[in-house]
Amino acid sequence: MTRFVHLTDIHISHPGMEDPQRRADTAAHLRAAVEGINGLDPAPDFVLLSGDLVNHGDELSYRLAQELLAPLKAPLLIGLGNHDDRATFHSVFFGHGRAEPVVHEAVHGRLHVVTLDSLVPGRVGGALPAEQVAFLEAALARHPELPKVVSIHHPPRLSHRGLPWASLDAESTAALAEALAGRNVAGVFSGHIHLNRVSLWRGVPLVVSNGLNTSVDVLADPDMVIVEGAGFAICDWNAEEGLTALFVPVAPERRVLGTLSIDRLRSFA
Repeated sequence: MTRFVHLTDIHISHPGMEDPQRRADTAAHLRAAVEGINGLDPAPDFVLLSGDLVNHGDELSYRLAQELLAPLKAPLLIGLGNHDDRATFHSVFFGHGRAEPVVHEAVHGRLHVVTLDSLVPGRVGGALPAEQVAFLEAALARHPELPKVVSIHHPPRLSHRGLPWASLDAESTAALAEALAGRNVAGVFSGHIHLNRVSLWRGVPLVVSNGLNTSVDVLADPDMVIVEGAGFAICDWNAEEGLTALFVPVAPERRVLGTLSIDRLRSFA
């Protein structure tokens, strides 16, 4: 089995900056998430972070995010989202300020992980330019014996729901679908829309995790009502059964309502 954690949309704002969009204590949420992830048994092989590390792309917030993520024991695979700034991210995390897309691939456990960068500066929605599609196609051809995990901040567009800014554009969605067609893909992992959602998209599991900022009340449609809610996903994959994603709520001061011991649980059988 390969275990990994999907973390997204942490939206860190440094406490020293004025942020009128701050609606939650995302630093506290991230501390609680890191503590929970480090306590998992079995431990994850890697942590997938699919973008929106900070809320406004500023250096102080990136440095705080870096500090809060540092205690993670598992390898951290970072992608960027529409709230991020490429040059500032690179300057803080890698010591140079080149505004390069964050794309990379690596083998972890029994999975081949490919991270794409759907950030389009100045836009809420996402896109994949031709060079990223070419990178993906080349990456998918490597390690043919291993299932693929693709991390991308903006989920592909679903025809039956959602506004255009809430996903990749139609052209990028079609290019992603074509690149993945016929491949052994364990799953595509996205964030951006602050919801937990699982789809079987063109035969590929598409997992969208809520993130560590806020959530959206889906019952309030068509308006967007922002409510409290934060979490991450624990993902287990094996060749016999495929993928399982377990969504974990995060609350720094959660209220425990009761406990059933493991012996009690086993007695139910």
